[in-house]
Amino acid sequence: MYKRISLKDVVALNQRFDRGHVVNGGSLDFALGEANRSKSWLRACAVLVRAVLIDHVFEEGNKRTAAAIMMSFFEESSLSCDPDRVAKGIVRILERNITSLTEIEKVIADAILR
Repeated sequence: MYKRISLKDVVALNQRFDRGHVVNGGSLDFALGEANRSKSWLRACAVLVRAVLIDHVFEEGNKRTAAAIMMSFFEESSLSCDPDRVAKGIVRILERNITSLTEIEKVIADAILR
């Protein structure tokens, strides 16, 4: 089981790249609730990545924040990832406007080094 992620945690990830200014708090609150109820780290990660990328929850730095979320979940789960695949996955989600959690989970899983 992964540790619960808080609003403070996600804002801190965004503050690595920008000011942490949330512009779509409703989406982020909903995503955090869903993520923290999930029994799967992969589903939790997908919910948060979708909210940050598709719903643009921050004023700036959404792509970098989504990548940082993915990498944080990999680290928490003791999984190695390919940072290049993480970046390409973020671009793929955006270019193809992927909103399906199952499809986002596949993109996230593709970044894991096996």
